[in-house]
Amino acid sequence: MEYHISKFVDYGYSEAIERATAALKDQGFGILTEIDAQATIKKKLDQDFRPYMILGACNPQLASQALKAEDKVGVLLPCNVVVQQHDDGRVEVSAMNPGIMAQATGNPALEDLSQQADAAIRRAIDAL
Repeated sequence: MEYHISKFVDYGYSEAIERATAALKDQGFGILTEIDAQATIKKKLDQDFRPYMILGACNPQLASQALKAEDKVGVLLPCNVVVQQHDDGRVEVSAMNPGIMAQATGNPALEDLSQQADAAIRRAIDAL
């Protein structure tokens, strides 16, 4: 099982962040956190890095059900979505494969939830 779902897009980095955020929202996900890895690496290490944004996406309904089924599944939440600009200028959007939750925990109660989350994440990525 791939641990990520990825797609290269035909528009710029900033627009990819906006579109990814909107596509996730259309699928019931909100963005809880935004981590600008490029800015953080520059600030903390004084090193240059390519544009790289980590969006902490969460679908509250699915997250609530998952937490009730497996109390430690929170270590795998939220579903991270990465928007990055590669050195060649191409922009890629990647999301964590939610199937990892059921696989990592071995809890059968998470299988249906992870399939629902997987379908929603894939619809969001496909919409980009």
